[in-house]
Amino acid sequence: MFVIVEAAGWPIWFLILASIIAVGLIIERLMFLRSNRIAPPSLLDEVIKELKQRGVSDGMLTKLADSSSLGRIFAAGLKNIKSPPEVMKESIEEAGRAVSHDLGRFLTSLGTIASISPLLGLFGTVVGMIEIFGSQSAVGNSPAVLAHGISVALYNTAFGLIVAIPSMIFYRHFRSQVDSLTIEMEQQALKLVGIVHGQRTG
Repeated sequence: MFVIVEAAGWPIWFLILASIIAVGLIIERLMFLRSNRIAPPSLLDEVIKELKQRGVSDGMLTKLADSSSLGRIFAAGLKNIKSPPEVMKESIEEAGRAVSHDLGRFLTSLGTIASISPLLGLFGTVVGMIEIFGSQSAVGNSPAVLAHGISVALYNTAFGLIVAIPSMIFYRHFRSQVDSLTIEMEQQALKLVGIVHGQRTG
């Protein structure tokens, strides 16, 4: 590995830093954006059961808000359970926007790395080309400098793509996952509003 880094020259260090950050962001989002952790499928039934048995309490709301992102949305709505459905929906929408923002955290950074990595690779390529042309003189070309310039150009181009391609794939995957989770939580929250006010008016 060190031999490759040495052959690629100093511009490769920008790409190595970008790859380390990208891997860290990907691992963090893989751990965080799990469907069971964000929107547990049985949470709505559990909340309805709790409402029927004990009703809304501060302890229940605190526990619910700390349990998951969907629980946080439910808790925001249930705080206004005695208000009209419109007020309850507004509080849910407000909490939903905050949760959606949290789900999308770091994705902009990952997308930026995916976008700039090929440019960093191109920068390394340009540095390598400068070394190649700089090795030419009236006497002749220096084979060692020429070979090093070619290595810098090729390694940086390749490594830039190696960093960019997985970063872009995971960025698109996470963005799609966030959209799906957001829609799922919105549907669950609307079901909660309908059930709660359906019981109260019926």
